[in-house]
Amino acid sequence: MTGALELMRATWPPADARACGPFTIPGEAGGGKRVTAARCAGVPSAGEITAAEREMDALGRQALFVVTPDQAGFDRDLARRGYLTLDPTLALTCPVERLSDAPPPVSGFTVWPPLQVMRDIWAEGRIGPDRVAVMERTDAPKTAILGRTDDRPAGAAFVAVHGGAAMVHALEVRAAQRRRGLGRHMMAHAARWAAGQGAADLAVLVTEANETAIAFYRGLGMEGGRCYHYRFRP
Repeated sequence: MTGALELMRATWPPADARACGPFTIPGEAGGGKRVTAARCAGVPSAGEITAAEREMDALGRQALFVVTPDQAGFDRDLARRGYLTLDPTLALTCPVERLSDAPPPVSGFTVWPPLQVMRDIWAEGRIGPDRVAVMERTDAPKTAILGRTDDRPAGAAFVAVHGGAAMVHALEVRAAQRRRGLGRHMMAHAARWAAGQGAADLAVLVTEANETAIAFYRGLGMEGGRCYHYRFRP
């Protein structure tokens, strides 16, 4: 399967980015940490880290780096500079066949562009216009899932495909309609759509602190471990 970070970058991309030595630094400030954190290819020198910091300072942004499990030396260097750890994140995946049993009728629909009610559902979950803008600029094959329960719109999610895999982002179910199986049905709709696009696997990213979401995804048979964490300069 495509690596989780590569899949994330293709399906949840920054608006623009610039090179700074081994670093890629997104130019925007909105859209969440997934599209604003600087990322590094290889092992940076102390001078290269300082140059990246200065670049982010020039953009008026707090210095923020994404660090993967194989970048232990980089992680130690940032810790020595006083950087704090933020949002350790898991990548969980499974074959699309594991989730593609037919969901109940009218429990979900694929919709693009998103309807206003879907934008409202996302906004209720603090997924605002800046994150919807990320969805809109994604070049990968994509759709949104409108989830329904009790004959009313109750959930929204975004899914896109890259390199034979799909990633689900921004899965949100309205508080009053939770614990009725809608999240499972929406993941089934996402898996079936992804299979139709030729994807073999379905993936999600979830912070380690979100124990409820981890239990939900593992209950679907999704597996995986630490993908990255952030380091930020206080």
